[in-house]
Amino acid sequence: MTETDLLASARNADVRALARVLTHIENRTPEGRDLFSVLFSESGRAWITGVTGAPGTGKSTLVSELIPRLVGAGRLAVVAVDPSSPFSGGAILGDRIRMGSLAGDDRVYIRSLANRGALGGISETTPPIVSALDGLGFDEVIVETVGVGQSEVEVATTTDTTVVVVSPGWGDAIQVSKAGFLEIADVLVVNKADRQGADAAVRDLEAMVAMGPDTGWTPPVVVTTATDGTGVDALVAAIEQHRVYLSESGERVRRRRLAAARQLAAAVRLEAEAAGDTPDLDDLVAKVTKRQLDPWSAAAALLGKN
Repeated sequence: MTETDLLASARNADVRALARVLTHIENRTPEGRDLFSVLFSESGRAWITGVTGAPGTGKSTLVSELIPRLVGAGRLAVVAVDPSSPFSGGAILGDRIRMGSLAGDDRVYIRSLANRGALGGISETTPPIVSALDGLGFDEVIVETVGVGQSEVEVATTTDTTVVVVSPGWGDAIQVSKAGFLEIADVLVVNKADRQGADAAVRDLEAMVAMGPDTGWTPPVVVTTATDGTGVDALVAAIEQHRVYLSESGERVRRRRLAAARQLAAAVRLEAEAAGDTPDLDDLVAKVTKRQLDPWSAAAALLGKN
């Protein structure tokens, strides 16, 4: 099957073709580079929502509840990042199993990725996979990170809206602040609200948000119990409100430029073995932002491979 035929099949919801396209891109094969270049030029339309938080806060269950509420009449993809073993390098990729009840919905596609030892809750291949899904016509992409801790907050550089999930009894206000969650959170969620300590967690988060800088957007604190769907509609409403803010304030454009710069920097690291004359970095970032050039090709140009 030619690359053109493979892309056509993937766009027509052929799950096997879609998986092959993403595998090529994840493994950075020569075919993957060509496929990514095409898809990246056609991306930039999907809304990308990140869901992150500490292990055990119920992120996967919450994502499962978000999917039917966000998919609407379009198509939705979930990129679930699982931790890799530091010994074998393998990963269980269990989030796809936990969301198995959604497997029969043709509008929903779930892709598991191993983080391959990368910090930040995502892997180096997460941004290109997200861009490829965007280019393949998915209207919504949800990125669920591995359980993150202090400073592991890279998801915020990949998504439009970052949802940070905590649960009652998880740390204290100082620990939340150390993790940097308030800096990346667009929406804060106290999940497992049927447990003792939920009210205290909400009070702590609201107090910390009130002390934060005025950036034009105040992260709301939403209370959910994902196991029975309580509060999930309110979470969707908060996400939608943030999207309105992004569009009206111009913040989405700024974030997309930051995301383009990050993808370019990551691609440069992966292409760092090359050397040569380098074109202007700002010009390359501008072209990546406008989808005129994909990050891998820009990195190759920067390092003199083109």
